[in-house]
Amino acid sequence: MIMKAQKGRGSKIHLLLDDEYQITTDVTFWAENYIKDGTDITADEWNSLVEKINYRKAFNKCADFLSRRDHSVKELREKLSRTVDGASADKAVARFEELGYLDDRKFAENYAEHLFKNKNYSDNHVRQELYKKGISREIVAEIMDGSENDSVENIITIINKKYYSKLNAENGREKVIAALMRKGFSYSDIKSAFYRMENEEYS
Repeated sequence: MIMKAQKGRGSKIHLLLDDEYQITTDVTFWAENYIKDGTDITADEWNSLVEKINYRKAFNKCADFLSRRDHSVKELREKLSRTVDGASADKAVARFEELGYLDDRKFAENYAEHLFKNKNYSDNHVRQELYKKGISREIVAEIMDGSENDSVENIITIINKKYYSKLNAENGREKVIAALMRKGFSYSDIKSAFYRMENEEYS
Protein backbone atom coordinates (compact mmCIF):
# COMPACT_ATOMS: atom_id res chain seq x y z
CA MET A 1 0.00 0.00 0.00
CA ILE A 2 1.38 3.38 -1.03
CA MET A 3 0.85 6.12 1.53
CA LYS A 4 0.66 9.84 0.87
CA ALA A 5 -0.09 12.89 3.00
CA GLN A 6 -2.04 15.98 1.91
CA LYS A 7 -2.24 19.33 3.70
CA GLY A 8 -5.76 20.20 4.76
CA ARG A 9 -7.28 23.29 6.31
CA GLY A 10 -5.48 24.79 9.24
CA SER A 11 -3.26 22.22 10.89
CA LYS A 12 -4.98 19.18 9.38
CA ILE A 13 -3.09 16.46 7.51
CA HIS A 14 -5.06 13.96 5.42
CA LEU A 15 -3.55 10.52 4.89
CA LEU A 16 -4.24 8.44 1.79
CA LEU A 17 -3.57 4.83 0.85
CA ASP A 18 -3.29 4.10 -2.87
CA ASP A 19 -4.72 7.59 -3.51
CA GLU A 20 -7.84 6.97 -1.39
CA TYR A 21 -8.50 9.07 1.72
CA GLN A 22 -8.28 7.13 5.00
CA ILE A 23 -7.85 9.34 8.07
CA THR A 24 -6.99 12.87 9.26
CA THR A 25 -4.39 13.92 11.82
CA ASP A 26 -2.57 17.18 12.57
CA VAL A 27 0.80 18.71 11.72
CA THR A 28 2.17 18.15 15.22
CA PHE A 29 1.49 14.44 15.12
CA TRP A 30 2.77 14.19 11.58
CA ALA A 31 5.99 15.97 12.45
CA GLU A 32 6.58 13.37 15.15
CA ASN A 33 5.58 10.39 13.01
CA TYR A 34 6.50 11.53 9.50
CA ILE A 35 6.52 8.96 6.71
CA LYS A 36 7.77 10.00 3.30
CA ASP A 37 5.20 10.25 0.50
CA GLY A 38 5.16 7.18 -1.72
CA THR A 39 6.29 4.83 1.06
CA ASP A 40 5.02 1.30 0.63
CA ILE A 41 3.76 0.26 4.07
CA THR A 42 2.36 -3.02 5.31
CA ALA A 43 -1.09 -3.53 6.84
CA ASP A 44 0.47 -3.93 10.30
CA GLU A 45 2.42 -0.69 9.94
CA TRP A 46 -0.69 1.14 8.79
CA ASN A 47 -2.83 -0.25 11.63
CA SER A 48 -0.18 0.78 14.14
CA LEU A 49 -0.17 4.31 12.72
CA VAL A 50 -3.97 4.55 12.83
CA GLU A 51 -3.94 3.37 16.44
CA LYS A 52 -1.49 6.14 17.33
CA ILE A 53 -3.60 8.74 15.50
CA ASN A 54 -6.79 7.68 17.27
CA TYR A 55 -5.09 7.67 20.65
CA ARG A 56 -3.70 11.17 20.08
CA LYS A 57 -7.18 12.35 19.13
CA ALA A 58 -8.65 10.79 22.28
CA PHE A 59 -5.87 12.22 24.45
CA ASN A 60 -6.37 15.72 23.07
CA LYS A 61 -10.12 15.53 23.55
CA CYS A 62 -9.59 14.39 27.13
CA ALA A 63 -7.40 17.40 27.77
CA ASP A 64 -9.98 19.70 26.21
CA PHE A 65 -12.90 18.33 28.23
CA LEU A 66 -10.96 18.41 31.50
CA SER A 67 -9.73 21.95 30.87
CA ARG A 68 -13.35 23.09 30.96
CA ARG A 69 -14.44 21.26 34.12
CA ASP A 70 -13.91 18.10 36.13
CA HIS A 71 -15.48 14.86 34.91
CA SER A 72 -16.07 11.42 36.32
CA VAL A 73 -14.40 8.50 34.56
CA LYS A 74 -17.72 7.24 33.18
CA GLU A 75 -18.79 10.68 32.00
CA LEU A 76 -15.52 11.36 30.20
CA ARG A 77 -15.42 7.92 28.57
CA GLU A 78 -18.97 8.35 27.28
CA LYS A 79 -18.12 11.73 25.76
CA LEU A 80 -15.01 10.37 24.08
CA SER A 81 -16.84 7.35 22.70
CA ARG A 82 -19.01 9.64 20.58
CA THR A 83 -16.06 10.52 18.35
CA VAL A 84 -13.28 7.97 18.98
CA ASP A 85 -13.13 4.19 19.20
CA GLY A 86 -13.57 2.50 22.56
CA ALA A 87 -10.01 1.24 22.85
CA SER A 88 -8.54 4.70 22.28
CA ALA A 89 -11.01 6.24 24.73
CA ASP A 90 -10.11 3.69 27.42
CA LYS A 91 -6.39 4.21 26.87
CA ALA A 92 -6.66 8.00 27.07
CA VAL A 93 -8.85 7.87 30.19
CA ALA A 94 -6.41 5.48 31.86
CA ARG A 95 -3.53 7.83 31.07
CA PHE A 96 -5.27 10.82 32.63
CA GLU A 97 -6.03 8.74 35.70
CA GLU A 98 -2.33 7.89 35.95
CA LEU A 99 -1.44 11.57 35.63
CA GLY A 100 -3.84 12.43 38.45
CA TYR A 101 -6.15 14.62 36.38
CA LEU A 102 -9.05 12.20 36.59
CA ASP A 103 -10.15 10.99 40.01
CA ASP A 104 -13.67 9.78 40.76
CA ARG A 105 -13.37 10.38 44.49
CA LYS A 106 -12.23 14.00 44.12
CA PHE A 107 -14.84 14.60 41.44
CA ALA A 108 -17.60 13.12 43.61
CA GLU A 109 -16.58 15.17 46.67
CA ASN A 110 -16.58 18.43 44.70
CA TYR A 111 -19.76 17.61 42.79
CA ALA A 112 -21.63 16.64 45.96
CA GLU A 113 -20.53 19.87 47.66
CA HIS A 114 -21.74 21.86 44.65
CA LEU A 115 -25.14 20.13 44.67
CA PHE A 116 -25.56 20.64 48.40
CA LYS A 117 -24.43 24.26 48.61
CA ASN A 118 -25.50 25.70 45.27
CA LYS A 119 -28.49 23.55 44.37
CA ASN A 120 -29.73 22.77 47.89
CA TYR A 121 -30.29 19.15 46.88
CA SER A 122 -31.45 16.53 49.35
CA ASP A 123 -29.18 13.66 50.37
CA ASN A 124 -31.19 11.26 48.21
CA HIS A 125 -31.04 13.56 45.21
CA VAL A 126 -27.27 14.02 45.54
CA ARG A 127 -26.80 10.27 45.89
CA GLN A 128 -28.74 9.62 42.68
CA GLU A 129 -26.82 12.30 40.78
CA LEU A 130 -23.52 10.70 41.80
CA TYR A 131 -24.72 7.30 40.65
CA LYS A 132 -25.65 8.82 37.27
CA LYS A 133 -22.06 10.01 36.90
CA GLY A 134 -20.83 6.45 37.40
CA ILE A 135 -19.48 6.91 40.91
CA SER A 136 -19.21 3.60 42.76
CA ARG A 137 -21.58 2.84 45.62
CA GLU A 138 -18.62 2.56 47.97
CA ILE A 139 -17.39 6.07 47.20
CA VAL A 140 -20.92 7.48 47.34
CA ALA A 141 -21.53 5.89 50.74
CA GLU A 142 -18.29 7.28 52.14
CA ILE A 143 -19.01 10.78 50.85
CA MET A 144 -22.55 10.80 52.16
CA ASP A 145 -21.46 9.45 55.55
CA GLY A 146 -18.85 12.18 55.83
CA SER A 147 -21.11 14.96 54.60
CA GLU A 148 -21.84 17.89 56.91
CA ASN A 149 -24.86 18.89 54.84
CA ASP A 150 -27.82 20.17 56.84
CA SER A 151 -30.91 19.00 54.98
CA VAL A 152 -33.19 21.05 57.19
CA GLU A 153 -31.31 24.25 56.33
CA ASN A 154 -31.49 23.32 52.64
CA ILE A 155 -35.24 22.91 52.91
CA ILE A 156 -35.60 26.31 54.58
CA THR A 157 -33.53 27.89 51.81
CA ILE A 158 -35.69 26.28 49.13
CA ILE A 159 -38.92 27.33 50.83
CA ASN A 160 -37.75 30.93 51.13
CA LYS A 161 -36.58 31.02 47.50
CA LYS A 162 -39.38 29.16 45.76
CA TYR A 163 -42.35 28.32 47.95
CA TYR A 164 -42.80 30.94 50.67
CA SER A 165 -45.50 32.83 48.78
CA LYS A 166 -47.43 29.60 48.26
CA LEU A 167 -47.71 28.72 51.93
CA ASN A 168 -50.73 30.95 52.51
CA ALA A 169 -52.66 29.60 49.52
CA GLU A 170 -55.36 26.99 49.95
CA ASN A 171 -53.65 23.71 50.93
CA GLY A 172 -50.40 25.60 50.35
CA ARG A 173 -48.48 23.92 53.16
CA GLU A 174 -49.47 20.46 51.98
CA LYS A 175 -48.51 21.27 48.40
CA VAL A 176 -45.11 22.62 49.48
CA ILE A 177 -44.49 19.51 51.57
CA ALA A 178 -45.36 17.31 48.58
CA ALA A 179 -43.04 19.30 46.32
CA LEU A 180 -40.17 18.97 48.79
CA MET A 181 -40.74 15.22 49.16
CA ARG A 182 -40.56 14.88 45.37
CA LYS A 183 -37.12 16.50 45.61
CA GLY A 184 -36.02 13.66 47.87
CA PHE A 185 -36.34 15.29 51.30
CA SER A 186 -37.72 13.19 54.13
CA TYR A 187 -40.99 14.11 55.83
CA SER A 188 -39.23 14.34 59.20
CA ASP A 189 -36.68 16.87 57.84
CA ILE A 190 -39.47 18.89 56.25
CA LYS A 191 -41.35 18.99 59.57
CA SER A 192 -38.16 20.10 61.32
CA ALA A 193 -37.68 22.87 58.76
CA PHE A 194 -41.16 24.23 59.34
CA TYR A 195 -40.56 24.04 63.07
CA ARG A 196 -37.37 26.08 62.77
CA MET A 197 -39.08 28.62 60.54
CA GLU A 198 -41.77 29.13 63.13
CA ASN A 199 -39.15 30.04 65.75
CA GLU A 200 -37.97 33.62 66.21
CA GLU A 201 -34.75 32.83 64.27
CA TYR A 202 -36.69 32.64 61.01
CA SER A 203 -39.69 34.83 61.76
